[in-house]
Amino acid sequence: MRKMNEDAFLREFQDLLAIDSTTGQFREIHNYIAKRIKELGYECIETRKGGVLACLGGEGEPLVITAHLDDIGLMVRHIKKDGTLTVCPVGGLHAESALGENIRLHTRDGKIITGAVQRDRASVHVTPDKYFEIAPNYEENIVVILDEDVKSDEDVKNLGVQVGDMIGIEPRFMYSNGYIKSRFIDDKAQAAILIELMKVLKEEKLKLNRKVYLYFALYEEIGHGTSWLPSDVVDVLGVDIACVGPEQTTDEKKVSIFCKDSRFPYHYEFNDELIKAAKRAGADYVLDIFTPHYGSDGDTSIIAGHDIRHACVGPGTRATHGYERSHIDGMNNTYALILSYITE
Repeated sequence: MRKMNEDAFLREFQDLLAIDSTTGQFREIHNYIAKRIKELGYECIETRKGGVLACLGGEGEPLVITAHLDDIGLMVRHIKKDGTLTVCPVGGLHAESALGENIRLHTRDGKIITGAVQRDRASVHVTPDKYFEIAPNYEENIVVILDEDVKSDEDVKNLGVQVGDMIGIEPRFMYSNGYIKSRFIDDKAQAAILIELMKVLKEEKLKLNRKVYLYFALYEEIGHGTSWLPSDVVDVLGVDIACVGPEQTTDEKKVSIFCKDSRFPYHYEFNDELIKAAKRAGADYVLDIFTPHYGSDGDTSIIAGHDIRHACVGPGTRATHGYERSHIDGMNNTYALILSYITE
């Protein structure tokens, strides 16, 4: 099986992680990936709302392969009298998953302020046990504290903090024994796979078997990442995380081909083509179904009314939308499947 340059992949992934890109906070990551595409020698299309396409070349039946670069995160909801902040989630970030994490708050004038997500009463020693029976939730007992000398709402406002400011969660990347632990494996790891595909196609002058676009979308986590597509596209292949769970076939060391998610089935014939490509590549794959809370950008294109076939593949990942874990083997199997599909 064909593998990526693993060291280069991990560097690309960490470079993407270093840029906070909570859905809606698109400009920095948008500019970064546009520059990266041009550096690698490809034509680049930039959308108005945020999102970038790389035109890889090839002829016949255009395919979009998409991975998203927006992250789940938080937004300032209210500045409290004591100088703490109430927040609301952007995308599917459960309060219990955010609790205890370090954050970076981005003000509209470009300042970055660090802090943490805590309960409003966080010190166990001076808090009645009964308080901790209440599940963490953004409405009642979760706040963001800032690493600044603030004692009041006015102190916070004087820092330039406002309602609507974006808050990024610290990714906490770690690599050990082949296992990748980090927030935002969904979906920056898959975006890094697509960057590695661009590199190998250019370096080895591999011939594409059809016209191919890579779409780095920026609104997937809230459901409209690929609602616009180039007019000639006939197929959309999402590259996203596959969810490990007790009733799933998905495995961290394998690539999953998605049969169905919470919205509807993926295209049966398209999946047959992906299965054949996986077998040709020698990729370790499984078929799986993801319900009740999963959706992909291929779904978005269908809902937007595009006459396309859609499918989705990706590496097995534990604790999705939390502190996630996957394995380099799953990344390599995903890479090998896609490379086989577009070149053989």
